[in-house]
Parts: sequence; C-alpha cells; structure tokens
Amino acid sequence: MLEFTLSNNDKITMTCFKSLLKNFFVVALFYLITPQMLHAYLDPGTGSYIFQLIIAALLGGLFAIKIFWKRIKTFLKNLFSKGKSEKSKS
Repeated sequence: MLEFTLSNNDKITMTCFKSLLKNFFVVALFYLITPQMLHAYLDPGTGSYIFQLIIAALLGGLFAIKIFWKRIKTFLKNLFSKGKSEKSKS
C-alpha cells in the first residue's frame, strides 16, 4: 500500500492548484459555450430601451426604500444600539 503524507505547505499548494484548475475549467467552458463571432444589429431604439430600464430600476429601488423606510430605520437603530449596549457592558 502506497501512502503519501503532505506537509502544511504542500496542502496549501494543492488547494491553490485545485482552485486554479477549477477556475481554468470554468473559463474554458465559458469560452467554448459563447459564440466566437457575432453578427448583430442594434438599432438606436435599443440604447433608449436600456436607458429606460436603468431609470426604472433606480426609481423602483427608491420607491421600495420609501415604502420600507420605517422598517429600515428601526432595523439600523436596533443594530447600532445593540453594538453600543454590548460595548458598555464589557
């Protein structure tokens, strides 16, 4: 039976190698899945549509904050007051 023992430095190196290998396969898979040459036409209305989507997302986010402002304010107040009370106890 053949046994291998790795030092702590070897374990770190092996972990880095596994991470690098995993990232390589993800990039290679992405490269193989995506088309190499695109022939597409974007008319002027496309930019306007993308601009509308960005504005709608910003306004929707602001509206959601407006609706839940009391909850957000209470949550942050409780969060910071707990931090102060724990510091004063110690």
